[in-house]
Amino acid sequence: MSSPLSDEFLLPRVRDVGGINVKNLDGPCTYLCGNSLGALAARSKQMVEEELDVWSKRAVVGHFDHPHGRQWVDSTKLATPLLAEILGANDSEVAVMGTLTANLHLTMSSFYKPNATRYKILCESHAFPSDQYAFQSQVRAHGLDPKDAIIEMEPRKGEFTLREEDILATIEREGSSIALVLFSGVQYYTGQLFPIQKITAKAQEQGCICGWDLAHATGNVPLSLHDWGVDFAMGCTYKYLNSGAGGIGFLYIHDKWNDKELPKYAGWWGVETKKRFQMESKFVPIAGAAGFQQSNPSALCVAALLGSLEVFKKVGMMGPIRERSILLTSTLESLLKKSKFFVDASEASNVKTTAFTIITPSDPEARGAQLSLLFLPLGSGLMQRVYDYLVEYGGVIGDERRPDVIRLAPAPLYNTLADCEHAAEILNEALERE
Repeated sequence: MSSPLSDEFLLPRVRDVGGINVKNLDGPCTYLCGNSLGALAARSKQMVEEELDVWSKRAVVGHFDHPHGRQWVDSTKLATPLLAEILGANDSEVAVMGTLTANLHLTMSSFYKPNATRYKILCESHAFPSDQYAFQSQVRAHGLDPKDAIIEMEPRKGEFTLREEDILATIEREGSSIALVLFSGVQYYTGQLFPIQKITAKAQEQGCICGWDLAHATGNVPLSLHDWGVDFAMGCTYKYLNSGAGGIGFLYIHDKWNDKELPKYAGWWGVETKKRFQMESKFVPIAGAAGFQQSNPSALCVAALLGSLEVFKKVGMMGPIRERSILLTSTLESLLKKSKFFVDASEASNVKTTAFTIITPSDPEARGAQLSLLFLPLGSGLMQRVYDYLVEYGGVIGDERRPDVIRLAPAPLYNTLADCEHAAEILNEALERE
């Protein structure tokens, strides 16, 4: 298991990401930041270069006559079924389009329908800021006060993640006033994987619509959106799906809504492919999620995503990926916990000396690939010093979340057990210097 699941990714060199005191500056860095931006697949690079070549040689003709069979008029037709398989969805339920927050607004505009008695949104506290902004603006658009209409669930005192029983109890208690339950599949800051199926079922039992932000879950953990009955979801593809910075997003809408929820904000890309260039004035949407498409997607972005999705397909999709993910993350956790600087999360509030804890759940079924390390004492600036040391002396790239957290995510497609060992070793070195 020393080799990655795929050797088809191009990792940055140590010298190019700020490593200056590492023996092999021209070697690949230890890249543990796929939860923020996935690495580049060689296939994606090739496909993007092919699209640039087609653009230079065929220009507008490429919409209908493409030497690689990826006509721009329906450029997502190859990516959609692969993404649907990762999501556990029917092809008709998935649209490769737009960006995460834009798709969040599009879906909320259809599914958030507050009335006098059922008008609240239930979410986790400290959701990703864009989600919080979207919730607040959608609530205000209906003339409601976010302080009253948004229920943000906080972990219990002294804890860092939400308990499943508390979420379900809140839905049970407040369900008659909740219009929409909308959580992150995997919480971006703590790395907690929420029980999507159970929360969805409880929400719907209480008459609520249930949607999910799957930015940190897609390509990270197994999903069965159709079978779980999830009403709608959206996500980005530049994290575990490796589509590149600002890569194209997606939305999912369960087939059960096909005859009930039509797009509120129509665009020409939402009509059948054969009719797009007929320029008809009446909007007749494609059945399913594709009808929510508005504008033609970037062929470059779609090619970058497709290249990575083909690697997923080659390795066997989410089964092998999840198996290796559990191995890597559990190994990294075990190595970190052997450090003399590690303390249990329950003790974090009392720590006065140099230390760190892990605020991500220890249960592999309650997390994805990510471990979030909280450095102590809080506000001491320790996190930044450790982060800088990881980069400069180890060529280890994680993700800093100021003021006190570093997120490390061993991505199963391209990370190895050696990466986990190296990261733990360099982190311990950094703490020894304090």
